[in-house]
Amino acid sequence: MAEEHEETLNEDNGNQETITKVTGMYKDWFLDYASYVILERAVPAIEDGFKPVQRRIMHSMKDLDDGRYNKVANIVGHTMQYHPHGDASIADAMVQIGQKDLLIDTQGNWGNILTGDRAAASRYIEARLSKFALDVVYNPKITEWQASYDGRRKEPINLPVMFPLLLAQGGEGIAVGLSTKILPHNFIELIDASVKHLKGKRFTLYPDFPTAGIADITNYNDGMRGGKVRVRAKIAQHDKNTLAITEIPYGTTTSSLIDSILKANDKGKIKIKKIEDNTAAEVEILIHLPSGLSPDKTIDALYAFTNCETSISPLGCVIEDNKPFFVGVAEMLRRSTDNTVQLLKQELEIKLGEFEEQWHFASLERIFIENRIYRDIEEEETWEGVIKAIDKGLQPHIKHLKREVTEDDIVRLTEIRIKRISKFDIDKAQQKIEALEDQIAEVKHHLANLIDYAIAYFERLKKDYGAGKERKTELRVFDDVDATKVVIRNTKLYVNREEGFVGTSLRRDEYVCDCSDIDDIIVFTEEGKMMVTKVDSKTFVGKNIIHVAVFKKKDKRTIYNMIYRDGKKGPSYVKRFAVTSITRDREYDMTNGNKGSVVWYFSANPNGEAEVVTVDRKST
Repeated sequence: MAEEHEETLNEDNGNQETITKVTGMYKDWFLDYASYVILERAVPAIEDGFKPVQRRIMHSMKDLDDGRYNKVANIVGHTMQYHPHGDASIADAMVQIGQKDLLIDTQGNWGNILTGDRAAASRYIEARLSKFALDVVYNPKITEWQASYDGRRKEPINLPVMFPLLLAQGGEGIAVGLSTKILPHNFIELIDASVKHLKGKRFTLYPDFPTAGIADITNYNDGMRGGKVRVRAKIAQHDKNTLAITEIPYGTTTSSLIDSILKANDKGKIKIKKIEDNTAAEVEILIHLPSGLSPDKTIDALYAFTNCETSISPLGCVIEDNKPFFVGVAEMLRRSTDNTVQLLKQELEIKLGEFEEQWHFASLERIFIENRIYRDIEEEETWEGVIKAIDKGLQPHIKHLKREVTEDDIVRLTEIRIKRISKFDIDKAQQKIEALEDQIAEVKHHLANLIDYAIAYFERLKKDYGAGKERKTELRVFDDVDATKVVIRNTKLYVNREEGFVGTSLRRDEYVCDCSDIDDIIVFTEEGKMMVTKVDSKTFVGKNIIHVAVFKKKDKRTIYNMIYRDGKKGPSYVKRFAVTSITRDREYDMTNGNKGSVVWYFSANPNGEAEVVTVDRKST
């Protein structure tokens, strides 16, 4: 059972607060749950780039692979032998892998990442492993295995993926207390970066999105926490009154993009006449503008007020040694490439062992048949005698072999059929042995020059699978769009000077100017007080207003001229100044601060023009 400890805190005001600390079973359960979600569901492993459900799907597809398409429902059912969760989560994960168009060769309606349309039901769509997946993901001889959740089957701990798959596909997940968001990168650029790493050269990696678009990676921060990528739709002027969106930002769909444009139009931030969505295989959204509206200004407004520009915050988190590990994309690439080199080494060592074993038995077989050692067993009546007779007959001829002859070798010799002995061709046998020797020498050469072999491997991947995988997302540094300059002036500003109110709902009072609901306004009063506040329906800023206008940040051109009396009986002063930066809703005193100060004269010149003021002196 859980244990509960109660502590009572007495506060100064006399109130009592009870804190109950939950320990024991509840604490253990939560830690177990959090660990499970982090390790077994949400975060990919650094070794192969897969989450457990993805790894089990790929393993099941290899189980079923015969070169033909399988119903996805069939693959999902087969995966349930390894994955202790429902079929819906497996089907969803499989559709996500299929939409990335790298590991799965799909057939049927697998949805559309551009429009957000969902895939058809798993009983209607089919899949098989792509040639790329068969080439880089599997090798049962170098795979470490573990028992499945019910102990009936074996599943891979990690698949021997010989490619930076996680960086190519990207991945995201929300666990307990942490999340991950690794952005997708370009296939060819990843291979080039791996080759540069193997050659000891520097490399840089930037994201490349399947939805294309434009990206500003100035603050990418190597894909680590705190970084930011700004992504934009590609918008061009179709004709005088029409804009065309042909590429969309990553993380949006044509539907969500159109919704955000309509919402901005409803709020008066932009003005559009009509939207047409002609998206099919390629994105095409036509935005029809009212006549007389600037297309360039509207494009800036779309970036400022709609999902035509979004911001993505990457977060590189992976599982390493059963623990979450925060890492940048460059280090992920280095580790993946180094892991690929080790996997290639293991593969070569296994091949070398197999070739040497084949050479050993081919040599033994030739000695056994060429020297007619099989005749030595004719007189033997026991199995032990047969083994000893063959062993004795082999001894004079095995000095050139690379290992000792075992009893298993001799047993294999006894299994050679008479037909094979009668048709044995010494020349062909020698050719086979020489071919094996060439293969052994080649593998030993690769092992001795492992880095060169790995570079050649990556270059082959690029040659075989790089076609059509060129960069889609254009990289560009964005100019910041000043929202106040591109927003449509969708409302009117009014002022009640005597009572000190400004706002958009004071229609009975004095009209000031057109404004938008994101503008700031600047106000001066007769007492010499100044305030900047956001446009609202009605705001009190101070009685006896002498000047009100829309405020522009960092405005050095607008110059204010003020003549004021300092206090009730003090001298008068002339002041000329600009207002470039302020704290919103804070009251500033533009006089010396003495009580009873009053402004005699005030003007605001938008271009800093000089003024001549005539002052009449009167004796009192």
